[in-house]
Parts: sequence; structure tokens; C-alpha cells
Amino acid sequence: MTVTVSYGLDLDKVNHKFEWKRQQAARRKLSLFSIFELSLTDEEQLLLRFLYAYMPLHDLADYDGEYFLRHVRHALHVRSQMPWGASVPDEIFVHFVLPYRVNNENIDNSSQIIYSELVDRVRNLPMTEAVLETNYWCHERATYVGTDIRTVSPLTIMRTAQGRCGEQSTLAVTALRSIGIPARQCYTPRWAHCDSNHAWVETWADGQWHYLGACEPEPVLDEGWFRLPARRAMLVNTRVSADYTGPEEVCSRHPWYTEINMLKRYAPVHPLTVHTVDEQERPISAEVQFQLYNAAEFSPLATMKSDSTGRAQLTTGYGDLLIHARAGQRWGETWCRGDQSEVTVSLGLSSFAEGSIDWKMTAPVAPPVDEGQAVSPEDKHKHEQRIQEGIALRTAYEAGFLNREESAQLAAKWQLPAERIWKVLETARGNSRELADFLEKTVSEERSLALRLLESMRPKDWQDTFEPVLQDHLNGSKVYATLEEAERERFDRYVLCPRIHFEMLSEYRAYFQSLWSLDKQEDYRRHPQQLAADLEAEVRIYNQVDRYSGMATPAGAHQLGVMDALSRDMMFVAAARSLGIPARLEPLQLQPQYWQHGGWTEVQFTPHLEADEVDGYRSTGIAEDAANDIQNIRPEPEHTAEFTSVSSGKGKVIFRLAAASADEEAGYYRNFTLARLEDGAYRTVHFPYGEKEMCDKPYDVIPGAYRLTTGTRLSDGSVEGRFMHFHVYPEQTTKAELLFRSEQHTVPLIHSSLPDQVKSILSGNEAESVAHPAGCIITWLEPEREPTKHLLRELSERESEWSAWGGPVYVLTSTLQDQERIATDLLSGQIHLRVDQNLNMLSGLKETMQQIRGEQRPIVLVVDPYQNIRYAQQGYKLGTGSDLLQVLEQLAAPHE
Repeated sequence: MTVTVSYGLDLDKVNHKFEWKRQQAARRKLSLFSIFELSLTDEEQLLLRFLYAYMPLHDLADYDGEYFLRHVRHALHVRSQMPWGASVPDEIFVHFVLPYRVNNENIDNSSQIIYSELVDRVRNLPMTEAVLETNYWCHERATYVGTDIRTVSPLTIMRTAQGRCGEQSTLAVTALRSIGIPARQCYTPRWAHCDSNHAWVETWADGQWHYLGACEPEPVLDEGWFRLPARRAMLVNTRVSADYTGPEEVCSRHPWYTEINMLKRYAPVHPLTVHTVDEQERPISAEVQFQLYNAAEFSPLATMKSDSTGRAQLTTGYGDLLIHARAGQRWGETWCRGDQSEVTVSLGLSSFAEGSIDWKMTAPVAPPVDEGQAVSPEDKHKHEQRIQEGIALRTAYEAGFLNREESAQLAAKWQLPAERIWKVLETARGNSRELADFLEKTVSEERSLALRLLESMRPKDWQDTFEPVLQDHLNGSKVYATLEEAERERFDRYVLCPRIHFEMLSEYRAYFQSLWSLDKQEDYRRHPQQLAADLEAEVRIYNQVDRYSGMATPAGAHQLGVMDALSRDMMFVAAARSLGIPARLEPLQLQPQYWQHGGWTEVQFTPHLEADEVDGYRSTGIAEDAANDIQNIRPEPEHTAEFTSVSSGKGKVIFRLAAASADEEAGYYRNFTLARLEDGAYRTVHFPYGEKEMCDKPYDVIPGAYRLTTGTRLSDGSVEGRFMHFHVYPEQTTKAELLFRSEQHTVPLIHSSLPDQVKSILSGNEAESVAHPAGCIITWLEPEREPTKHLLRELSERESEWSAWGGPVYVLTSTLQDQERIATDLLSGQIHLRVDQNLNMLSGLKETMQQIRGEQRPIVLVVDPYQNIRYAQQGYKLGTGSDLLQVLEQLAAPHE
């Protein structure tokens, strides 16, 4: 191909990878590649080839060429029309404006729709002002809510008016790109000082990159509630779907994408060099993982290959890391303390030894709280007005959702239980009328089954699943519905339910049923393993191409015939359910299974030995992404009985609380996890997030070497932890002891005597004193901000402990409207809402307490029975609820 434009791309690489993708997508040649027979400009041709060259296989499976051509033409049109279009360098345009997806969301025509809403608001603004205005628009359309890890599309966020930070930043990046402004989603894959992560946005304006909080506007750029927490980050990265050669440090290079490191914009940094050597201390090239403790597991922040001299380097923060390296059958790991600039990892053939190891991980030191950028009173007032206007617009939109009264009327009309219908429609939010239409159009004798279909799905599915998909699954499964109560639950969960893992729900039953004759379908029902074998024979597996596995829709994956192993497993489950065969991914190891002869049988796929190279491009074997809201990974728990009804050959693990930790509450992904050693790396076993009732129960696991990790997060962000290494053998039971280390601290006296001004506002119209025998908690909140929502969630999750404490919790906001937004049944009788108008009381407190600076919230104080301040925390810190309970417990303990 001869072109007159290059956009700074390596055209040989682009063309080579394009041709490889074309070969893989031969089954969808007409749908994907017929657009290249149209009259295209050189520019359109190049940009299309670039997108195809680096797009994931699952996009080749699920979308058509017309979509990508429409996207390219829209991007070029916007660039020519917007006043800043000509100022954006080609290299930045192609990598940070052109891409049609931000992360792992399902894609749609959101870019064109958002452009139509935004263009008239921004076309006459300077570029920086256009960025700020775009974020006000995002704020009007969505606010924060914790959800599961599936990332919905920007249009779904707009439809429901809410999303987690990864989804909000997807919306904001899409919005900025839609008007021709370069943008990228930034992640701290895991915080070092608390058990979560965060995503925000970087945007290029007037020659520089800036950051902003998605859907959480500030009056200026380079400001946000995450600014101070980010100073404790160990990595801030983004992914570019290209062989990117920009100015940023590359922290992970892959044949199909590049991860770059922007940490130095946010935190104090230093270069860390890792040397990998064999048993004779000779340099060896290896995969190096820079791992961080978070959510009770060690997760790789970055993964890279050490060079031929055994050297790998990452720019990181001043906190502790665990460095894990593997090469072939050799592996090893070592601790790296925050002040070290160089470590060596020795790789051996047998590095696993049973026993326990105690350790401590230290996070980067918390920075002093500061006021942030100066904003004039006029600009601050204008900004607050814009925030209130945005809330009002969003609230007005939400008023159009189906309400409880309408839901009750529909339930009565359909002769279905009102509470069950309301639970679905309320959660569906902006998609409620779509689900109501589905139930309305369903014939009366099938409505009960249709409701069961909806209830078999995840709540998030109710927000972005449309009638054609629901009809496909209802029509394709009703013939297999059973009236027997004993079989009904299994049918609903493993035949009727369209969801298999975290994929976007799609139509697939009619497709799979059309592939085989009725006689062949009956043969498969008798012999499900033959179904698996026949499907396997039709597909090719590449595990090292797509960044995320299991993303393709089952029908799309089958049509393309090229996929990762997890997508193949999901395709089998979908095909089996389409034929009435109960099937699932086993919840702990995600192995495909079918139900036969009273138990779960694992599918026997041919062992797949994929080469490390794909058409000459060597893979780095990147592990699963850790950049999702960890606290929101909440898979539906399986029934314990069905954990045990699997094929033989497995071992069992029983968790037991150690006597020294008898008073602790064990929670999976909260203070302990279990990981199996696989190919020289530890892979966490998939128990449901936060599961608490796990002790003294046998769980089936694959035999092998395991590491049990327990950790206690301390108030300064550090972790006291323990590894317990052990083997699990076939047909044998291993007991794993949960021992939680702790560190006792004396609660300091931060400030003597609560100021009279504070007492006055807290007492309100009540006659009694604010003094309480249990002390009290005082907190200033911003209900529109993610940190406040995290704190409220933490309070609700441990409501019984707050009730046992019994003291008052004073919640202060700057306006009455904010009080109304916090209205909740949380801690009934203990929560006392107060208005600190214009934050006058907070301003007075700042003058006497060095721990409080600026107005960044939440601000939380613990006051003892004598009205002395004993604890102060400002800003975002997951785990604040646990810190508060620990402080209160220590204050209540008898003193010798």
C-alpha cells in the first residue's frame, strides 16, 4: 500500500500485523474487510489498517467493518471541524483520539452521540476550557456507584446515570475524544496504602498533558480528590493499542499493545533495577513481575522481560514490593524495600518450601495535606453553582425512571409478585422501560419464566440488556424448563441464565440451535463431552493476543473461529445451555463443567501448548489485569454442596482460624487469599469477594503447591502479613490455618478539648450536651464524591459493630441539599445530620489542627468521652471504617 501520510507509525509493522489479523478473521472476511473495496482516501485506509492491526480478536469477532469505517470518518471529520484539531500532533491524534475503545467496555456508537450533545457547548471555547466544560457535562450524566468488574459502555453509563470509576473515566475519555481532544484513562492498578485502586483521566490541551477526575469536575485542571493519594502510588499507567514510541517510560511492552508509566507526574519516584540470575548467579532473561500487596493478594503492577544481561528497570514510588521472576521451569522472588534501588532475584528449579513466613510491607509515606491550587472566591462560587446545576439535571433525568407505583401497577397487570418486579425495575434504572416492554410482550403463560430469566442474571445486566437478547434466551430455553422444584434451581442457574462469566450478554441460543439437527442435539445431550470435542475441532486458540480473556460473545467467537481459551470454555457453556445441558465455569478455577449423572463433570479439552510467539512477535505472558475496582468484585456465591459435587482427583482445603486470631473476622480478598503455583507464578483461587463464612468447610481444589496469604492493614497503610506454603494432594484434605498478625498502638491525643464552636453546631436544637460515654465521630462529607461514598459503604458493611459501640456519628455537609442526598437508614438512631454552612466550623478547626488543611473531604474525627480529639483523617483512604472501629475499641479498653 502506497500512502502519503504516516501519522508517525511504523508502516511495515502496521501492515504486517494487519495481514496477520486478516488471516485470522478469514471466516468473517466479507463483514470485516469488504470496506477496503470502497473508495477510501489514503488517510482512511491507513487509519483503518492501524485499528485492525492492533484490535483484539474479540472485536474482530463481534463487530463489522462498517462500524470501524464510520468511526474513522467521524474522527477525521471532528479533527477538521474543531478549532484545536490542527494543533493536535499526528502521533497524539492516532493514539489518543482515534481509538474506538478506552479499555474493556463493550463498544457502541457513543462517540457520535456524545459529539452531537457536546459540540455546541465547546466549539467556541479555548481548548482547556473545553476540557473543563466536557467534565461538567460528564457530571450531569453520571455519578459514582460501586459495581461489579464488568465495564459497561458509555451509553449505558449515560442511560443509568451512574458507574464506577473505571466506567466514569471511560465515559470522560470517550467524550473528550468525541470532540477531538486527546485523552487517556489512567490507573493506579492497586493502591499501596489501602485495598483498592482508582482510575481517572489525562487529557492533552494546548501542548501539555493534564489530569482530571472523571465526572467529578474541578474549576481547574490538575486537581482532584485523588491528588494526594496518588502521591503514595507505586505506578500510574495506561495502555496504548500500538507499538507506541512516545516520550513516556514503557512499563510493559507486548506485541499488540504497550503500557506506559506516568507516575512521575503524581508522586516522588526513583528507578528500581532488578537483576535476574540462575542458581550459579549467571544472568538469565526472565519475566519480572513487580508485585504489590492489595486485597490480601500480591498483584503485578507491571510485568516486563529482563534483557539478555538479566536486567529490568521500573520507575516506581518509595514503598515496598515483592519481585517475582520466572523463566521456563525456574522461578524465584525477593522483597524490595522502598529505599532500595537495586535487587537481585535468583531463579531455581525448585523454589517452593512448605512452612510459614512472616513479613511486613510498608507503603509510601503519606504526604502532608495541603490546600491545592488557589481558586478565587468568584470562580469557586461559580463552580459550586455548576455542580448544583449538574446534580439537578441528573436528578430530573432520573425522575423519568419507572417508579415503585408504576412497577406495582405493572406487576398486578402481569399477575407477578410486586416486590420481585420492583427489585428488577428499580435496579435497571434507565433501562427499566426496556425490561418492562420485554415482560409486557411476553405471553402471559411465559411471564413467570421471563421473570426467572431476569432474576438469573446479575443486577448490572438489567441495565444494559435489551429485548432481542432477552427474547433469544427465553425462546431458546423454555422448551427445557422443568416443573420439578428439585431441578428448578439448577435449571435457572445453569440453563436459563444467559450469563457465563463477565462478558457482555448477547444472543446465542438460536444461533447454536441452528447449527445441528435435532438428532445431533439429542446426541450432544447424551454425550456433552462430544459437543466439547466437536467445538474444539473448529477453533484455534491464541492466549497471548488479547489483553483481556473471555471477552468475545459465544456466537461471535464461534463464527470467527479464533479465540483465547477462556472464550472457548465460555463458548462451550453457551452451546450446552442452548441445548438444555446444565453447564458452568467451575467457580474456583473457572474450568468448564457440565451436569451429568448427578454431579459436575469437567470438560476434557485437549491440552493446549501455545507457543510464546505469534507470527514472530514474542509475548511477555502478561498476567490478568488488576485495574478494576477490587472492592466490587462480588461474584455470586455457589452453593457449598455444589462445590463438592465434582469429578474425582481433586484435593480438599479446610480453612481454620488460629487460636490467636479467634476474635478476627476472616474475609476473602479482605484479609486472606489462597493462590496455586502454576508455571512458576501464583494464581489466586476465585472464591467470592468478601466471603466470610469459609472456615471449617471443605473446598475442592486442584492438587498442587499453594500459598495462603493473610494480612492486616494498619492505620498508616502498612501491612503485617504471613505466607503459609503447603501442598494439596489428590483425595486428601489439607488444613490451612488463618493467623492474622497485628500491631498494637497507643491512641494519641491529637487535640485537647473540642472547640466550643464545634460543640454548638453539633448540639443543634437538642438540649443535651454532645458529650457521650462512648465518645463520638464527627465527619464532613461530600455526597457527590467517590471517597464519601466509599466511607458510607464501609459504615453500612459493619453496621452491627457500630451499633455495639453505640456512640453518635455527626455527619456535616456544607448545604442542606447535600444532607438530603445522604438521607439513609444507615445507623438509625446514631447518625445526626448537620449543616456547616460555608464550612465555617471546618475553617475554625483548621486554624487549630495541623492535620486538617483545605476542604478536601471526607474529614473524620474521633472524639473521646472527654471531648478530646484522638483520631483525624482527611481525604480518600479505604479502610477508614476499620481504623475508626480499632481506635474506638482501644479507647474503650480498660487501662492498667
